[in-house]
Amino acid sequence: MEKNFQIPLAERLKPLNFSEFVGQKHLLGEKGILKNLLKTNKIFSFILWGPPGTGKTVLAHLIGKTLNANFISLSAVDTSLKQLKEIIHHAQKLKSLGKLTIIFIDEFHRFNKSQQSFLLPFIEKGEIYLIGSTTQNPSFEIISPLLSRLKVFTLKPLSQEEILIILNRALEDKERGLGNLGIEIEKEVLEKIASTSSGDARFALNTLEWLVEINLAQDKRKITIKDLSKDLLFKPLYYDKSEEEHYNLISAFHKSMRGSDPDATLYWMVRMLKAGEDPLYIARRIIICAAEDVGLADPMALIISVAAKHAFEFLGEPEAELALAEAALYVACAPKSNSVSTALNLASEEVEKTKNLEVPFHLRNPVTKLMKELGYGKNYKYPHHFEKGFINQSYLPKEIKDKIFYVPKEIGFEKKIKAHLKNLWKNLKKWD
Repeated sequence: MEKNFQIPLAERLKPLNFSEFVGQKHLLGEKGILKNLLKTNKIFSFILWGPPGTGKTVLAHLIGKTLNANFISLSAVDTSLKQLKEIIHHAQKLKSLGKLTIIFIDEFHRFNKSQQSFLLPFIEKGEIYLIGSTTQNPSFEIISPLLSRLKVFTLKPLSQEEILIILNRALEDKERGLGNLGIEIEKEVLEKIASTSSGDARFALNTLEWLVEINLAQDKRKITIKDLSKDLLFKPLYYDKSEEEHYNLISAFHKSMRGSDPDATLYWMVRMLKAGEDPLYIARRIIICAAEDVGLADPMALIISVAAKHAFEFLGEPEAELALAEAALYVACAPKSNSVSTALNLASEEVEKTKNLEVPFHLRNPVTKLMKELGYGKNYKYPHHFEKGFINQSYLPKEIKDKIFYVPKEIGFEKKIKAHLKNLWKNLKKWD
């Protein structure tokens, strides 16, 4: 390609003004908070948070240009504390002359706590204004004192329609795009690129550029859907095992099982597996849900969940994914009861409150002659000596002898448990 066409298409097509900017209407539309703030010409500090390819860096530069400030662009990856000190020193001089400084820091989440703390007093005094961009949740990555002084604006993935606007602009633009190459591309090709880009404009433009380059190398200027290979469309699922998306997906997975939606359960599980999540981590979550949300409404849920974990360790991928799917679907479809976790929490609270209550003597084992003489085990009634293998006697410390922690629900297997307990204890214990 010619002259500046050695520069990637996505870089060449970066918007030069707000009229070229596509997307983020919730911020830049008529009622958008950013658009209205910019009308005041007042400089402020904020964070732009959103997934890749949504326009964070471009938006920061356009804002800096609009506000007519001393705009300094940095990357958190290669900016040292020494550089920051020099920049701030210069900003302080400019402020005394009536010129304000905006420091834009890309990938702000990569700044460590000491670097973030260093910026705090200068932002607080208005000696500098900060614009940070990040793909990570600011509440996880930015120290609280700094975050409380910043507004966070969330950028959304671009819609398929917005991606198509950008792709068509790339094909039509003769100055910065591909308009002079005589390329003809089927509408279906552009739609496919847009639908598989996951709202990432950079990915869409890169895909288009590579597609054009490949076809030009074969002296082809008419591109059809047959020319669009799966390799070009491949986009790794957005996922970071140590960051927010990890917790978002596992939360959606667990809540789908708890909510008895087998389809959503399977979808979120596959999303995680495809993104590279540890299958054993998923197995642990299935086991937790079986114990916490199904419980005794269907005791088989826990057994099947644990068996799935062992099956995975025994078989390995990909066959063992079937075992995980079976367990996840079983748990999703099982009747739900949280009575076990509720009972455990109530018992824990009671232990915290009453601490070391004495074990009743009749429940103690008289393992020595002295213990027997002291009354250990006295008056204990062995249930198997009685009809139904049950006899009414107290098993709790006397101070809490009437406490009830476990209340079975009228659902699944627990319905049988409840009826059985009521039959044994008659009116001595009440679970209603």
